[in-house]
Amino acid sequence: MVCESLHLKEFNTLGLAEPILRALTAEGYTHPTPIQAGVIPAMLNGKDIVGIAQTGTGKTAAFVLPLLQRVHEIRKMPYPKSCKALILAPTRELAAQIEDAIRTYSKFLKSSSAVIVGGAKAGPQIRAMSRGVDILVATPGRLEDLMSTGAVMLEQTSTVILDEADQMLDLGFMPAIRRIMNSLPRKKQTALLSATMPKQIRSLAEDFLHNPVEVSVAPASKPIERITQTLIHVEKANKRQILVDVMKREDIDRAVVFSRTKHGANKLAQVLVQNGIKADAIHGNKSQNQRVRTLDAFKSGDVPILVATDIAARGIDVDGVSHVFNFDLPNVPEVFVHRIGRTARAGATGVAISICDETEREFLRDIQKLIGFQIELDELSAAELVPEQAPEKPGGRRSAGGRGRGKPAGNSGRGRSRNRRAKPEGAKAGEQRPQQPKQAPVKADAKPAGENRKRRPQKGKGRNGQNAQGGNGGQSNQNGQNGNRSKSGHRKGGNQGGDSAGLSRMLGNIARSERSSGRQRSA
Repeated sequence: MVCESLHLKEFNTLGLAEPILRALTAEGYTHPTPIQAGVIPAMLNGKDIVGIAQTGTGKTAAFVLPLLQRVHEIRKMPYPKSCKALILAPTRELAAQIEDAIRTYSKFLKSSSAVIVGGAKAGPQIRAMSRGVDILVATPGRLEDLMSTGAVMLEQTSTVILDEADQMLDLGFMPAIRRIMNSLPRKKQTALLSATMPKQIRSLAEDFLHNPVEVSVAPASKPIERITQTLIHVEKANKRQILVDVMKREDIDRAVVFSRTKHGANKLAQVLVQNGIKADAIHGNKSQNQRVRTLDAFKSGDVPILVATDIAARGIDVDGVSHVFNFDLPNVPEVFVHRIGRTARAGATGVAISICDETEREFLRDIQKLIGFQIELDELSAAELVPEQAPEKPGGRRSAGGRGRGKPAGNSGRGRSRNRRAKPEGAKAGEQRPQQPKQAPVKADAKPAGENRKRRPQKGKGRNGQNAQGGNGGQSNQNGQNGNRSKSGHRKGGNQGGDSAGLSRMLGNIARSERSSGRQRSA
């Protein structure tokens, strides 16, 4: 079952209890979003769920409200160290956000909940689970740690929620997810909710579901239409300065800047601060307390710019984020959808600006293929760097350069280097016989290697005449000038005289050596 369009007028038509409706009214919510209108009734009927909706459409409330309804209906104390419902989240920040939603919507209910995440002391988490809770929110790593020590047991858990399912079911999370799922009762309700659901991930998700109801309220992975997107092509060395320039140009209330690496996030935050822009970084290397302080400062507006990695920013739900900056384009196109979904939440509008250097063009092509359109170029984009107008830089720059006869730069330069070496050799052979331009047959004859070594350092007239080919060439010269022949013969005779003198000196040295040896023997 696929629900493409779901519109119910008010929450009171969904079958929720009065205390839950009162909490919703206190928060100003009277009408459900499409994903909520589809997921809530199906979960209340005990169905397994696959929920696909754009980021910022209310997926958290879509599964939290049915869980609270179940707690209200089954007023039974949980077993020690156990939970009735388990919610798995990929990051600490998302887990904390889900816990806040549970407390908000259960303010008029008698319910209990706990959060188990890494990066925090395990003692308080173990104590919170000692009596058991109605709803447990956890990240897979810390949950497995406490399960191995017996601090958490899942035998009594009847409902499992995998939030941000595409990330939870990614290959990196699969071993932990499978071990946790195997620890749960066979009879249980499972729900997977996410902004994206790639086909390869869907096949893995089907292992955990039984005849699921699919609630799809928007085409998978399509960005929110209320987001204005622009693209800046820039040299990699100029990316930071371009980010500073565009931030000073824009009217920013709050902004999230995405960096691919933790070190890059720290460095980028420092650059922004040095340029008079208040910013801070959040990533996995920071402690839980540091991350909480940074998020609180961002929510309060004390730090309007948050530089984050993808994992740390996953699930951040802060009202009033006006801009998203993709300083580094993601190598997974679905991640792009999650990034820009940090803005334009709850019906607002937003701006997403992506900065692309020459090494990220393949990522850009995948992203634009996924979202289905070409992102509009920003006025700061360098026209000569647009892929349609300029060739790819990595190959062109190396082959076009040239260092004379120096070492080639890369494999593409080796062929050029061999060509450059071949040309000077041919030119040098021509220079060695400036008076014999028409003697191609003589040049083609085989020459001993020793002759090449004698000729190589010489240019023009020199000792080339002592070679056999040099003498032959003088005799066969087509101009018929006797002067040339006599000069060639003179050079040849001179060389013979030099050889005779050298032989005489050598024989004299041998004779002197023998006389010296004879004196020593006679003595």
